[in-house]
Amino acid sequence: MIENSMFEEEPDVVDLAKESPSYPIDSDDVVYEPRSSRLLVRGLGENDLDEDEEDYESSARLLGMSFMNRSSNQRSAASSYTRQQHSESCSKPSTKTMVVGVVVLVLVASLLMVFYFLLGCTFTTAGCQKTNSTMDRIYPFSTNGELFPWAELRLPLSVHPVHYNISLHPNLTLMNFQGSVSILVQVLHETKNIVLHSSDMNISKATFEGKEVHFMEYKPWQQIAIKFSEDLKQGQYVLNINYMANLSSSYDGFYNSSYVDTNGTKRVLAATQFEPLAARKAFPCFDEPAFKSTFTIKMTRESKYLSLSNMPKVKTTDLKNGLQEDEFAESVKMSTYLVAFIVADFISVSNNVSKTTVSVYAVPDKKEQVQYALDTACKLLDFYNTFFENDYPLSKLDLVAIPDFLAGAMENWGLITFRETTLLVGSNSSSIDKRLVTSVIAHELAHQWFGNLVTMRWWNDLWLNEGFATYMQYMSIETVFSGLDIDTEFLNVRFKALAKDALNSSHPVSTFVSTPEQVEEMFDSVSYEKGASILLMLNATLTDGEFRKGVIEYLQKYNLSNTESEDLWNSLSQVSKQNLSVSEMMNTWTVHKGFPLVTVKRSGTQVTLMQEHFLLNAENSTDDSSLWHIPLTYVTDKCSVLSSCKQVFHLKDKTATLKLPDQVKWLKFNFRSDGFYMVHYDEEGWKDLIGALKEDVNVLTCKDRAALINNIFALCRSGKVFFRQVLNLMDYIRNETETAPLTEALFQLGQIYRLLDKRSELNLASRMTSYIEDHFGSLMESQSWDLETSVSKMTLRSALLEMACSLNISNCTTQAKHLFDQWFTSNKTSQIPSDLMRTVFKVAAQTDEGWGKLLDMYKYSINDPEKRKTLEALASTQDVRKIIWILQKSLDGSEIQTQEFPLVINTVCKNFAGYLYAWDFVKENWEKITQKFPVGSFAIQSIIMSATSQFSTKTHLMEAQNFFTSLGTKGSQMRIVQEAIETIKLNMRWMENNLDILQHWL
Repeated sequence: MIENSMFEEEPDVVDLAKESPSYPIDSDDVVYEPRSSRLLVRGLGENDLDEDEEDYESSARLLGMSFMNRSSNQRSAASSYTRQQHSESCSKPSTKTMVVGVVVLVLVASLLMVFYFLLGCTFTTAGCQKTNSTMDRIYPFSTNGELFPWAELRLPLSVHPVHYNISLHPNLTLMNFQGSVSILVQVLHETKNIVLHSSDMNISKATFEGKEVHFMEYKPWQQIAIKFSEDLKQGQYVLNINYMANLSSSYDGFYNSSYVDTNGTKRVLAATQFEPLAARKAFPCFDEPAFKSTFTIKMTRESKYLSLSNMPKVKTTDLKNGLQEDEFAESVKMSTYLVAFIVADFISVSNNVSKTTVSVYAVPDKKEQVQYALDTACKLLDFYNTFFENDYPLSKLDLVAIPDFLAGAMENWGLITFRETTLLVGSNSSSIDKRLVTSVIAHELAHQWFGNLVTMRWWNDLWLNEGFATYMQYMSIETVFSGLDIDTEFLNVRFKALAKDALNSSHPVSTFVSTPEQVEEMFDSVSYEKGASILLMLNATLTDGEFRKGVIEYLQKYNLSNTESEDLWNSLSQVSKQNLSVSEMMNTWTVHKGFPLVTVKRSGTQVTLMQEHFLLNAENSTDDSSLWHIPLTYVTDKCSVLSSCKQVFHLKDKTATLKLPDQVKWLKFNFRSDGFYMVHYDEEGWKDLIGALKEDVNVLTCKDRAALINNIFALCRSGKVFFRQVLNLMDYIRNETETAPLTEALFQLGQIYRLLDKRSELNLASRMTSYIEDHFGSLMESQSWDLETSVSKMTLRSALLEMACSLNISNCTTQAKHLFDQWFTSNKTSQIPSDLMRTVFKVAAQTDEGWGKLLDMYKYSINDPEKRKTLEALASTQDVRKIIWILQKSLDGSEIQTQEFPLVINTVCKNFAGYLYAWDFVKENWEKITQKFPVGSFAIQSIIMSATSQFSTKTHLMEAQNFFTSLGTKGSQMRIVQEAIETIKLNMRWMENNLDILQHWL
């Protein structure tokens, strides 16, 4: 799955337990670790030995379990121990008797301890045959009041699904559906229980081997169970369940979607989004990635609709009342989160690649916008078939544009679903628009191998899916669509990942997760962008195509299976001929939080290197002795641009010394920023590099120049360099012409400007505007407003002109207004270049007349890239009444789709007029927001960071702490909350340390 927010601009500043904390949230004092982690991972289920009674009691309290059964036992036992009056007739035992009695008691207690802890037995009439477990006494109560026979969030391993037969009948008028599922299960270990997942369903009947059975439900964990009087023996059995449910009104499970066609008619459809934990909302199932199975799906529908699923349709049967039933072929073995089905009135175009029919589906009004996606998917599928030496295994591959879809896309095997903006391309779309669509298609197609064919065992290793798909999307586009300048995009992605991972609230790539909220939170920059970045670093370290060979080995060995990180490293180690343990090196990058800062000091030909965990705020962090195996790369003034110039030094220890063969003028480490680390030089080192750039900007590659800018701003933010040093480096920028370093410099300076603006430091904000104009003004004025074909040039001018217009530099706003008026009066025949459309629309939206025109355009446009840019412009208004209106309408979904709410919040918060209104709106509507978007989801993460990331005062810090503390189970323990608090503190500290410096130097 790729999150739509990942294609939106980041907020402007870098970035579960049931009980809410009684203290203010402080990320500097608390390293994020769910309080339930130690207790949940232990396991409270069958076949486990008992542990400390007090631990279980605290665990059960944490998990919301009842102790009614325990207390009743204790009360009955205690009744014979009520306080008695001493009888005067009782004789006092002798000292000898007391000593003997104590000795006997000790011996008996010791024997009991041996049986209890070593043998793990309970005394029964049949002897020591039953596993001892006081855990029987802390099972939760099911909805009918009976004890639920399982006490873990993870399902037991005693029963596995083999095959599902699923029949569904959605009613798109009543917005509900009937369903039945027949599950062939394999009992691997004798058990009296079958436990599986089910959520928000009305189960009418359950049968096991043809006999009706009683079932129980524990809603907090979305589990149902069937309990048998005798152990089920090993073998295969059939479980049937009939049920009804409402089509979901949120964006997960089997949900209803709608759109309005060009005739003004509302159209409805039903689609699915199961990742990570929502297949259980469509059919009862073993909803964990490791429970792979095959599926046969039947769908009953009205004849005016078509239905789609993972596999090709094999037959259609006419039923009564004008209904039809579609039956789909048996699927390959796959995880439940990859199952998908759609009922809609779509049109399609198709083509063949090898033995696979590739089709793109969309609503009929947008049939002219599907061809680019089809051509792109066919080219990329052919590339992956060749690269992996393992052909896509299904006979069909559908790509479907869903009008109402929260994520960017979802990799359901054979039936990939997309937002319309990430799949459809209009006739006037720019190459930048096409790059977005190409990237999402490349990502989802890569998942057909990484994620679908080979799947992570559990969500703690989500990066095996998402990190690999992210890396492959950039690698494949660089090969197949070289003109899209994807290298610059990937560099920005790495900078984004470094910014997130430099926070104390970050987490290891592979980390413990248990609760649904923790699973949702894994869909973040660390799993996606950092995962991709460390794979790039590994590929750059290996030679002779060893990376590709290892990947092929991995896919072949674990075909249709589940894996962990170590399995990938072992496959790569087997093919590597280098004196290098891939597993040893890469484990340091997946098990440690964060990344290293390498400090370089040179004295003649001797270079001293030191690594440390880089944190933007290390003052209150816990002691961290983490060491990374860093494949350091470097170039010198003697050879610095070509790939053949690169030298490699493996830094494994805290410090090391590198001996250069000759004297050099300067060194630049982390060639092309292929490594996931930052570099800090001593004063002379920085002076030498800055001097070299001022003499000749081309002495380093454009990626290396961009990395220097990124690193020095981060080092300043952490307090390791003074802001004056940043300005020294920025002096060279007047001679810069390349996109990567210029856009990075604009981004960093824009962050500082917005912080100053939000604090009402008007004088300093004005001086920052002058500084930007002084360094970039000539470039801004030289930009063309005509059509452009180069993606790199479009990316640069879009950044330059958007900054110029937002700061009212030069005649930017005048030119934008002229272009908008000309375009509007010509009935859109006088074209606005698509890459400039957002900038032009934002300028137009600042007047009542222009905003009204844009609103009308938004309502009736069927061009999705244009519509999205229009929405961003509407949300950029400075009019408070319009801001409140657009916030309300995007949340309730009445005139703006709710899926766009995170984008609206992000855009409103960029402007001084709206950011406090947006924050108040989020606080006041938190209950509604969490009903629309799951707690911990990428949407929630985006909303929180957008609303808070530009705060830099103690008042706002306390307000944020108080609000998030009050949330309780609605989000106080989310990692993103810790990140938000930490970011505010970083902003405060930076402002305190640099306001005087800014006054002096700007």
